[in-house]
Amino acid sequence: MRRNRDDYTIARRANAILLLDDGESCARTAKVLDLDDDTIRGWDETCRQDGWDALAFDGWKGGESRLPQTQEVGLCAWLEGRFWHSTVEIQAHISAEFDVEHLHSDCIKLLARPGFEYRKPRLRPLQRVASAQMQATFVALHERLMHEIPLDEAVCFPGAVHPKYQTKSASGWAKVGSNPAVLSTAGRGRVNIHGALNLETFDAPFVESTTVDGVCAGQLLAKIEARNPSKRIIHVILDNAARHKGPDVTSFLARSACRIHLINLPPDCPPLDPIKRLWAVRHHYSTHNQNDPSQNQFSDAILVLMREIIPQTWKDFRDKVSDNLRVITLENLRVLE
Repeated sequence: MRRNRDDYTIARRANAILLLDDGESCARTAKVLDLDDDTIRGWDETCRQDGWDALAFDGWKGGESRLPQTQEVGLCAWLEGRFWHSTVEIQAHISAEFDVEHLHSDCIKLLARPGFEYRKPRLRPLQRVASAQMQATFVALHERLMHEIPLDEAVCFPGAVHPKYQTKSASGWAKVGSNPAVLSTAGRGRVNIHGALNLETFDAPFVESTTVDGVCAGQLLAKIEARNPSKRIIHVILDNAARHKGPDVTSFLARSACRIHLINLPPDCPPLDPIKRLWAVRHHYSTHNQNDPSQNQFSDAILVLMREIIPQTWKDFRDKVSDNLRVITLENLRVLE
């Protein structure tokens, strides 16, 4: 097997020139290197006329396409309106439409020439996402609130997470041939955490419950109030989940001494909720390449993260959990039908 690498090709040319300098003939050199006589003669002539630098430069970028430019343009227009999982369908179309047969490797090179690549589409709830204007209005409200907030007020972002007792492999640097592995877990149980995040102090009160419902939401609001005794108003920015509109939350907010002021996020806009970024950090600490022998130990590790690691070492990952909010639009995305 011949290795298709630029440095290997240049090394073969250097070997050919050295053999010729030792007095070997072009035929003998070609036989040793398993090449054609004319190839060796061409290299020798190039080296004599233009020097080694000219021979060491490999400017060959492949042969010409077997399709005329007009047919390539038509193929590109056909591909842009579709999303094929395999080159088999594309090869069949080229054969039927242009009467030209392509191997798998030829088809890949043909697709790469005009800029096509093999990739996965991103999963986004695009059809239900709030309008760009609604998102921009919320971002402006949030920035104004964070810049003009008085000392006797606070802002919290609540949210729920349901980590599953299941190891997830994550990429990392390893020595070639070391074959890193991580033991997987057999359980599928979940831990339900309903927490909140204050980005100014990184205070993260939370409630662990069997289910995340209206009762749990009311308990979390009570904890937020208790953790901020000196604040006159606590702005709580939350999503539009049904539990936030139930009787437990309504009755809690109806109290005369209630200091909670609710602000709703635009519908279906998780990137506008900073606590989602905290849950991503939680994922990194508790499930990426982590193997807990039992679900109880898995639950204990999450509780330690929420009670100790986040309050004590929040400066280590605060840059990953920010309120740098961006508006989501469909301008740069092609939605597959």
